[in-house]
Amino acid sequence: MAIIAPFKAIHPTKDNAPIISSQPYDVISRDEVREEIMNNPDSFLKITRSDGEISDSISPYDQSVYQKAKENLKMFIDKKLLVQEPEDVFYIYCQISNGHVQNGLVCCTSIDDYVNDIIKKHEKTREEKEVDRTTHMDVLNAHLEPVFLTYKTNTEIDKMVEKEQRESPPFINFTSNDQVTHKLWKIKDKQNLSKLVELFANIDYLYIADGHHRAASSAKVGFLRRNNNKEHQGDEDYNYFLSVLFPANQLNIIAYNRVVKDIGDLEASSFLEKLRKNFQVKEILTTENADPKSKHSLSMYIEGKWYNLIPNDNIIDKEDIIKSLDASILQTFIFNDILGISNPRTDKRLDFVGGIHGLKGLKKRVDSNKMKVAFALYPVTIEDLIEVADKGLLMPPKSTWFEPKLRSGLFLHAL
Repeated sequence: MAIIAPFKAIHPTKDNAPIISSQPYDVISRDEVREEIMNNPDSFLKITRSDGEISDSISPYDQSVYQKAKENLKMFIDKKLLVQEPEDVFYIYCQISNGHVQNGLVCCTSIDDYVNDIIKKHEKTREEKEVDRTTHMDVLNAHLEPVFLTYKTNTEIDKMVEKEQRESPPFINFTSNDQVTHKLWKIKDKQNLSKLVELFANIDYLYIADGHHRAASSAKVGFLRRNNNKEHQGDEDYNYFLSVLFPANQLNIIAYNRVVKDIGDLEASSFLEKLRKNFQVKEILTTENADPKSKHSLSMYIEGKWYNLIPNDNIIDKEDIIKSLDASILQTFIFNDILGISNPRTDKRLDFVGGIHGLKGLKKRVDSNKMKVAFALYPVTIEDLIEVADKGLLMPPKSTWFEPKLRSGLFLHAL
C-alpha cells in the first residue's frame, strides 16, 4: 500500500518557468553552475547549487553555502518568481524528448513508506552526499527537487492521467535548451485527488529510479522534526517528501558508462591479452558501430581503437541477477581482477559517464589523455531494476541513467 498526498506546491509562474527551471543539482559541475548563473541570474541553480556563487576556496559543504541558498530562495519568493498554491494539488508532469513521452504524477510520498520498504531502493547512498542534502533541506525548510519514482503500470491510473490532460491545457508548457518539452497540469478537484490516493493505496510498492540521496535525506529530516515535535500528529509536511511517480512502461533507461585513468603497468597489447581469458575480443572499425547491441556485450576504447567484448558463458552467473549484470561482470573480471580497482565507489582511477554523452564523449575523454580506457555498456532494463529491488538487493554503483532528467525548479514542497 503506497501512500501519496497532494500538497500546496511552490512553483514558478507560466512566463518565468523556462527561465527559472534548471538541470538537477547533481549532473553539473561547479564551474558549469557558475557559468549558468552568470548567463541567467534567475536560474534555480542559485538555490540548489549556491556554491556556484561562492569562491572555490570555500567548500561546497560550508554553512555559508546553505545560508546563501536560503537567502536566494527567499529572494525568489519575495520577487514572486516563485508562488505558492492556495490549496492542495497534484500535478501531471509530461516530458517529451526525441519522440519519447512520459507522464508522471507530482505528489508527496511517505517517509514511513521509505523506511518500511514500501518505497524500494536499488543503490547504496554515500554519507557525504546524504549529509549535504539533509543540511540543504533542513536549512531551506523545503524539498527543492523531487525523487524520481516508478511503479508497475496501472491502467486505471493511466486513464485518469490521460483524462486530465485531455480536458484542459497545461498551465506550464515550454521546451528547455536541451530540447526536452515540459508540460504541467494541475489536479485540483477533490474527488479526483481522493481517487488517485485510493488507486495508489492499491499499488504494493514504489521504486526509486533516481534520487536515492534525496529520499534518504528527506527521511532523515522528517524523522528529526518528528522527534523534536512534542505535538506531532502525523499529517505535518515533514512526514512526506516531494516525488514524481512514472509508470514503469514509460521510462527510458540509457547506459551508464565508465572511464579509467590508467591500466597500471600494463601495455595495451598485454591488457588485451589478459581480457581474452574471459572475453571474446574483436576490433570495431568506427565509433558509429561501437554501441553495445545487446546485454552481455561491452564496448571498449583504448589507444584510438574500439573493441567489442563478449563475456564467455562460464563467467555469466545466470542464476544471480546481480552477478549477471554487465556492470558486475565488468567490475569483477576487468576492474578487480586485471586493474586492481576493488571499490568502484571510492577508487579515484575510475569515473562514471552518463550515456547521454554518447560514445563520442567517451572517445573524447580518452583522446584527451586524461583517461586511458573507456567502457560502454548496454542499458539495464526496468525489469532488472524492479527484480533487484524486489529481492532487497543492490545494483552496482551508477548502473542506470534515466533520460530525460526531471527539470528542477518547477515544483517545491515547503516543510
